[in-house]
Amino acid sequence: MSRLTEKPALERSVRAKRDLLGRSRDDLRALLAEMGEPAFRGAQLYHALYVERCFDFSAMSNLPAELQERLAREFHISIPEVAQRFHSNDGSVRYLLNLADPIGAEQAKRSAARVEAVFMPSEGRQTICISTQAGCAVDCHFCLTAQLGLVRNLTAGEMLAQVLIALEDHRESPAPRTNVVLMGQGEPLLNYEPVMTALRIMLDPKGMGLAARHVTLSTSGIVPGIERLAQEKIRPKLAISLNASTDEERDAIMPINRKYPLEALIAACRKYPLRPREQLTFEYVLLGGFNDSPEDARRVARLIAGIRAKVNLIPWNPGELPYRPPTAERIREFRDVLAAKDVPVFVRYSRGQDVSAACGQLALREAGTAVAAIAPASPPSSASPA
Repeated sequence: MSRLTEKPALERSVRAKRDLLGRSRDDLRALLAEMGEPAFRGAQLYHALYVERCFDFSAMSNLPAELQERLAREFHISIPEVAQRFHSNDGSVRYLLNLADPIGAEQAKRSAARVEAVFMPSEGRQTICISTQAGCAVDCHFCLTAQLGLVRNLTAGEMLAQVLIALEDHRESPAPRTNVVLMGQGEPLLNYEPVMTALRIMLDPKGMGLAARHVTLSTSGIVPGIERLAQEKIRPKLAISLNASTDEERDAIMPINRKYPLEALIAACRKYPLRPREQLTFEYVLLGGFNDSPEDARRVARLIAGIRAKVNLIPWNPGELPYRPPTAERIREFRDVLAAKDVPVFVRYSRGQDVSAACGQLALREAGTAVAAIAPASPPSSASPA
C-alpha cells in the first residue's frame, strides 16, 4: 500500500513554511549547518527524501527525534494532492494533481495550478511522463495542452514530486528499470533552471539514482536552451519535437518555428555533443494528410543526414482539434522511406488513450474517457509500442 496519504490542500500555516522538496544535497547540508546541526544531517535528510521517499519528518528514522520535531516546526515537504487517478485498460495511470496555493514571499511568483503526470508500465520497466510547466505557451496546434495556455512554471520540487508520487504508488510492484520523460505539460527549456535542478537530483547516484540514458527531455526546438543544455556536465537524453519537413509546414503547426526555424534548429542539433552510444531523438507526430507523405519522409531524411539520431513516428492521438490520424498505409510508407535511407525509425503508439493520457492529450480532463470519435490507425504489424 502506498505511504502517500490523500489529504486536502495544506493549511495556510503549513504552506507558509519553507519547502524542502527540490533542494539539492549541498543545499540541505548547508541548511542544516545553518541550523547548528552537523552538515551530514543534511545528507541524511536528502537520502530520506529521494531514496527512501519519506515525506513525514517523524518517520525519518535516520534523524534524531529532536531534529525531526524542529524540522516539522520550520519546514514542510510539499507533495501535490492527487485529485484523481485515471486507470487505462493498458495499465497506464494518469494523475491529475493539485499544486499548493502561493503563500509567503518564497512563493510570491507562483499561482495555484493543476498538472498531470502519467505512469506507464511495461515488461522490465516503468516510464513516468512528467510536466515541467502548468499549461504551455508554445502553442503547438495539434496538442490539446496548448489550449490551456501557460499558467506558470513548476518548481524543481513539483517536478520531482510527480516522479515520487508515481513510484510510491507502485512501491509494491516495482519494475527493474525506471524511465522518466519530460514530455508532459510545458516546454522544459523555457523553465530551464528548475528543470536542471530537478534533473540533477534525479540523476544523482546519492539521490534518485536514475541513469542519464533512462531520462529524456523533449523540446519543441528552443535553440538557446539546446545550446545551453549542451554545456551541462550532467544532462538527460535530448529529444526534438520535429513534426514537419519544411518551414512552411512547421510554421503552420508550431509557431515557435518562426523564432527558431529549421535551419537554426538543425544546426544546433548538428553541434550538440553526444556521449558514446548516445543518439538524438527526433519525434515526428504524423498528421493524416498534412505531414505524412513519402516526400515528407524523404525531406526528413535529408534534414537529419549525418546526425547520429533516430526518429520516433507518433501517429496523432485523437482530440478535439482539426486534425486526423494517419492511415496505416501512410505510416508504413513513411517508416519504409526512412529505413531505406538507413535512418533508425520506430513507430510509437502512445499509451493511455482511453483516459486522455496519450501524447498531446494532457488537458486536465476530469473525465476518464477518450475525447474523440475518430479511431486511431491500426498499428502496422512491425510497429514498436511506446
